Amino acid sequence: MVAASGDVKVYTVNGAVAGSSSSIPDWITRKRAAKTKGKRALKEREEGQVELIQGFEFPEASNKVKTTRDGHHVVATGTYKPQMRVWDLDELTMKFERHTDAENVDFIILSDDWTKTVHLQNDRSVELHTQGGFHYRTRIPRFGRSLAYHFPSCDVLVSASGNEIYRLNLEQGRFLNPIVLDSPEDNPILGVNCIDMNPAHQLLGFGVDGSPSVQFWDPRSRSRVGLLNLPKGRISRPTGRAVVALPGVDDEDSSSGSLAVTAIASRSDGLSYAIATSTGHTLLYDIRSPKPFAFKDQGYGLPIKNVSWIEGGSRMAGDGMVLTADRKVVKIWDQNTPSSNFVSITPATDLNDVHHIPGSGLLLTANEGIQMATYYIPQLGPAPRWATFLENITEEMEDQSTRNVYEDYKFIERNELRVLGLDHLIGTPALKPYMHGYFLSLKLYDTARVIANPFAYAEHREKLIKERIDKLADSRIRTRKDAAAAMVKVNKALAQKIQKDTERERTKKEKKRARKAKQAGEEVGDAMAVDDEAVNEEPVTLLNDPRFKELFENPEFAVDEESREYALLNPSAAAQKRSGAGISKTAVEEEEEESDKSSSDSLSESTDNESSDDSSDAGELTKFDPRTRPGQKNARAEQQHARTREANRRRTPNINLTPLVPHASVAAAKLGDKNATFGQRLASRQTTTNTRKSADVRISADGGMEMSFTPSSSGSVDQSRPAKKKGARKGVEMLGATMERGGDEPQGELGENDRRGRTHRRHGQRSGSKNTFRMLSG
Repeated sequence: MVAASGDVKVYTVNGAVAGSSSSIPDWITRKRAAKTKGKRALKEREEGQVELIQGFEFPEASNKVKTTRDGHHVVATGTYKPQMRVWDLDELTMKFERHTDAENVDFIILSDDWTKTVHLQNDRSVELHTQGGFHYRTRIPRFGRSLAYHFPSCDVLVSASGNEIYRLNLEQGRFLNPIVLDSPEDNPILGVNCIDMNPAHQLLGFGVDGSPSVQFWDPRSRSRVGLLNLPKGRISRPTGRAVVALPGVDDEDSSSGSLAVTAIASRSDGLSYAIATSTGHTLLYDIRSPKPFAFKDQGYGLPIKNVSWIEGGSRMAGDGMVLTADRKVVKIWDQNTPSSNFVSITPATDLNDVHHIPGSGLLLTANEGIQMATYYIPQLGPAPRWATFLENITEEMEDQSTRNVYEDYKFIERNELRVLGLDHLIGTPALKPYMHGYFLSLKLYDTARVIANPFAYAEHREKLIKERIDKLADSRIRTRKDAAAAMVKVNKALAQKIQKDTERERTKKEKKRARKAKQAGEEVGDAMAVDDEAVNEEPVTLLNDPRFKELFENPEFAVDEESREYALLNPSAAAQKRSGAGISKTAVEEEEEESDKSSSDSLSESTDNESSDDSSDAGELTKFDPRTRPGQKNARAEQQHARTREANRRRTPNINLTPLVPHASVAAAKLGDKNATFGQRLASRQTTTNTRKSADVRISADGGMEMSFTPSSSGSVDQSRPAKKKGARKGVEMLGATMERGGDEPQGELGENDRRGRTHRRHGQRSGSKNTFRMLSG
């Protein structure tokens, strides 16, 4: 029922709550009510809703709404079927409804009450209604757009397409000569959108379609007395893109794309005018000056449907308040401060008309919905005399705490629903589907969470304690390279990437700036000095943007680098992580390690200072010279050496040793033992060779074994040793490559050839085959 716009509260006393169409689900406010005669109907109600006027609605939509001058009745038109309805404000209920043949475009009330009205229909007809009903109908040559009534002459002015204003005199009962507006040749008048009649001096103002201008006419002389051209440069650039131009439909020559004046409102002082345009701008003029003294942009780029001055004297919030409304929003602002809004109201449906009840803070709206909305703003003005109880209701509501619509419900996703074990409730009334999840009763959610995780409270308490300790730890004075990096607790890899990208962009800009300075003939130093402020300006990134602060602080937003989605988006990083290569510390981790190292260095230095008077000679770790201070040990060097030795001992090499020869026996297993000596390996190889020769065993590369033997008739097995080689000597072991071990040196003297070697050239040439000598023929 209540919506706060800054410090101003807006109470919805009829219709849908302002701004509720996109945020409140329908099932929250839907209740069933049984009617009499055994019939059931679906009735929508808002919790805490106040229905000020009973039946303040139309079957489909409402077009226009106005109140009578005596303040006792509300007259409105709507559809479907096209009709007019009148509500009695003293009884706060509908008085009657009257159907018409065509939909209404605009209407005016001639009398002080509802009894005499004139209606402009969309079939080019003008209807006159009295207390008894429909009275008379006439037609105009073109489709009408607005109505006005000149009381002194009893003329009904009808604006339509083209440059003519039709005059219907009700005293004589006939049409008079129309008012023809002068149009320049370059900007022809496509029509007249609105008519304003100043209540002080009866000056007529016509808002022109086709050119942003207002023509002022004197009804006594029926001639133009002034022309006001709006500044095209300021109103030709709408800020919003709500109107989409269709090719071939909305061309430059069409009326939808041209500048036009859509609404005019004159103040009761006879000097001030508020003029609204089709681009969503409102300009305030003093009739004595052709320049606007205030300029307001509605923000959506939509045509302004209504503009009016908030009148009411000293009882109102201020003097000179202006109301402007387009299809999306209603804004009330002060003429002295047009840049700020006193209040802004966003209805649930598109607006067609807005009417302010003079001297009060009540607004009536006609919209595209079934229910017509009514808003009460206590800070704008008091409640009208027929609804004084609104002030008591709003005072009681201000004393109470505002209740949130979602207070009794919890929104959860399907994954969380599965964790809680409530996925079997999908499709039942206990779960209300909404967007990408479900709404669940808060009591049921708390119960299921306690059952699924009994230690939830303890974990939550530990989390709060940890956050408080981390907050106290962050308050300590530490040396940081970057202030933004100090706040990074999760997603450190992402923070490092953002920092690198930012540094790369800064370098590119500096190079580009220096290149431009050189091309302009200026020195690079001067150019950099001039642009110091631009260089020092820190660009907005995810690290320093407060909207994404939780991304680097809350563990719930941590990037899951083990997920399939991360691997698809970052294939190279995922491949490096699987292979174990390219894993390095991030910049944030390096800064933390440097901070911890500096803290430990300071502690060790303080210990050295206590044990030695000369602290200036204490060098770095690699520059320690024991000769300068004999008898003193370098504690840091020993600690570093111990850490390195421990790391080397614990390090497991990523190498699988495979023996060259398959293990055929226990002795042969030493062939694959890297700790075995050369002799043990050689002995194992000889044993394996002898075994193979005796049993004729062949071992394949894949570990298979093949053995062949000759059966013998005798049961004895020849275990004789193999015959010695020819020329072998006793006690001498042949090692191969003409090397031997053991044995005595040969006795006797050596010959001349043995001592000195061969002194003559061989005769003949050694053959490449059969190791024979052949004589070469001369």
